[in-house]
Amino acid sequence: MSVTRDIVSTWRAPRATMRKMLDAGQREDRAIVLLLLACGIIFVAQWPRLARQSFFDDSVPLQALLGGALFGWLFLAPLFFYGVAAFSHLFVRMLGGRGTWYGARLALFWTLLSTAPLWLLQGLVAGFIGAGSALNLVATLLGVAFLAIWLLSLAEAEELGRA
Repeated sequence: MSVTRDIVSTWRAPRATMRKMLDAGQREDRAIVLLLLACGIIFVAQWPRLARQSFFDDSVPLQALLGGALFGWLFLAPLFFYGVAAFSHLFVRMLGGRGTWYGARLALFWTLLSTAPLWLLQGLVAGFIGAGSALNLVATLLGVAFLAIWLLSLAEAEELGRA
């Protein structure tokens, strides 16, 4: 299946999509590509907000803001997400999880990519509308969707609730 179809199926049935991805075998190259693609899309989602920020406050040029965001999302964020995935695996293992390190990474990385449309929407709202109730609503929706998909995917990857 294509990535876009998998994203749509994740919004419908996150556990089934995660099971299908895990059944495809352990492929670290696939996991890192999912993470870098997600971080790249999230970086692009920051552009409208950064352009708005640069327009209203010209003390820092747009290129500097974009360079900082590029460094943060494509170099630092992947390291951070590897740490979060490792911590989540250890935490769920204490609760009785029987999954693998790879499964925990795949669950987090796939969740980042599958919520990319909401990251893009949040960036557009932040750039075109700015702070306010619309941005708060989109950010809340993004947070709830991210947590729901991640927790369901992690539960599937760690084999929680299965005999």
